[in-house]
Amino acid sequence: MNISQLAQAAQVTTDTVRYYEKQGLLSAPQRQDNGYRLYTAAHAEALRFVRGAQALGFSLAEIRAIQPQLAQGKFGRADIEQQLHTKMAQIDAHIHQLQILKKELASTFASLTCAPSQTVITTSATAPDSGSGAGAAVVRKAFAKPPRTR
Repeated sequence: MNISQLAQAAQVTTDTVRYYEKQGLLSAPQRQDNGYRLYTAAHAEALRFVRGAQALGFSLAEIRAIQPQLAQGKFGRADIEQQLHTKMAQIDAHIHQLQILKKELASTFASLTCAPSQTVITTSATAPDSGSGAGAAVVRKAFAKPPRTR
């Protein structure tokens, strides 16, 4: 099959196919006499695997790391379970970071003391390392900006 047929079968763009090939996620296909790529059912299966793993939250680097074991038939159930447990732990850590960030945002919102129509200046804002990963500033006091004088 050609690249457009492969892309259509996997519901991706031809650019995605080319990108995965460049990244080593798909093996280089044979070339026809006219230079066009000639993909096989194995390419389609590899592409479906990559997309499925991405849908489960795996990065392209993580997928690339396990592909050699898959290709050699050395990726068993225990390996799959380990990868899934690791990914779930990463997700749990990310959820925890997001919960901290949400509390910081709520605290910042609650600390606003000026009227909604006024401009806010944050002269006494700090940006502690809370572990949220976002470096969110926690505003200790928010003051209304004084009116301009001419």
